[in-house]
Amino acid sequence: MEVIKTWNYLRGYVIIKVEGLTLERFLNLAADQDIYLWDIKRINYTLLEMKVSTKGFKALKEIVRKVGCRVEIVEKKGLPFIIYRLKNRKMLGFGILIFFSLILVLSSFIWSIEVLGLEKISKMDIIRVLEGENIRPGIIKYNIDKDYISSLLLNGFEHISFASIDIKGTKLIVSIYEQDIPPEKLDINIPCHIIAKKKGVIVKAIVKNGKTMVRKGDVVKKGQVLIAGMITDENTEDTIPIHAEGEVLAKTRYYYRLDEPIVKTIEEKTGNIVEVHEIRFGEKGIQFFKEDIPFNHYIENIREIKPFKERINLPFKLLVHEYIELEKKEAKQNIEFLKKSSYIKAIEQLNKEIPEDAQIESKDVIYNIEKGILSTQVVIEVVEDIGQKQIININ
Repeated sequence: MEVIKTWNYLRGYVIIKVEGLTLERFLNLAADQDIYLWDIKRINYTLLEMKVSTKGFKALKEIVRKVGCRVEIVEKKGLPFIIYRLKNRKMLGFGILIFFSLILVLSSFIWSIEVLGLEKISKMDIIRVLEGENIRPGIIKYNIDKDYISSLLLNGFEHISFASIDIKGTKLIVSIYEQDIPPEKLDINIPCHIIAKKKGVIVKAIVKNGKTMVRKGDVVKKGQVLIAGMITDENTEDTIPIHAEGEVLAKTRYYYRLDEPIVKTIEEKTGNIVEVHEIRFGEKGIQFFKEDIPFNHYIENIREIKPFKERINLPFKLLVHEYIELEKKEAKQNIEFLKKSSYIKAIEQLNKEIPEDAQIESKDVIYNIEKGILSTQVVIEVVEDIGQKQIININ
């Protein structure tokens, strides 16, 4: 389909309207004489709009005379018509030639660098490595050795498992995949206590090494020693530091509160839009015909115009800023529905905080309405291991 469209554009075509009472006969005769018509649209009972090549349009004259229809040219499209118009406007043609030459030259450079996939490694660290190889905005993209840069990043960063370099138009895209860094484990030869990392009520203490300092039912606070890494030698009564090992299960609480207004202010689009056009080079841009936004409340939507679709990568972006007017309205929410949605939101938030291996003991929810606000309070009790190791300073 794209090949046919390109071919028709190169040889030129016209958009025509055919009006009359014998439109079906007109189409049948055109088909009999192998005249190719496309994008045929029926505007009304007596009017059709279609596209035809310049050669086909000339061949239609005999058919039009036979069926008694009237034909009108709506628009002329294609390269031959552009060249014809430029014959008498040489300066315009020269300007277009200069414009496309500049696009071709500027498309040979890298104007922006995007780094994807980073979580633990800093983007600036990657950029510094690239700059060390003189890879920065303004470099000719044909001078970039993608395999070399990829291996440089793999060798330069311990936690990168895969790095790929891709050039899309005038943008250099660096895709990074990081290894999962395992949590640092404390060496078993280092003396340590096991302390509470949060407040809780002791359920069970399983001691593998060290001395238990708590019993079932004890209420402990954050930082309290649960399993001591100091034991007494029975013979010498000297205190010996050891590496405490064990698991301390405690009942803990997770609490979350969510306030929602019963009468909620919502924003609706009015249909009024103001557009501002911008041409952007990298991070800098120039806006044309910018004016004050006449709306009190609005949202901004930015869309990119791609005149050549994906065929040509321009060294700049053509953007349209759409300022869409909003009208504020008040709407009373259904309280029962609001309770359910608030409860779900609270549970989702608490699930992010509760450890995966924790055992849920109970859930409790309390609703309260005051001054037009619905307060949802959710409390979840779980049993979890609250112990964490703390190095003993022997000195």
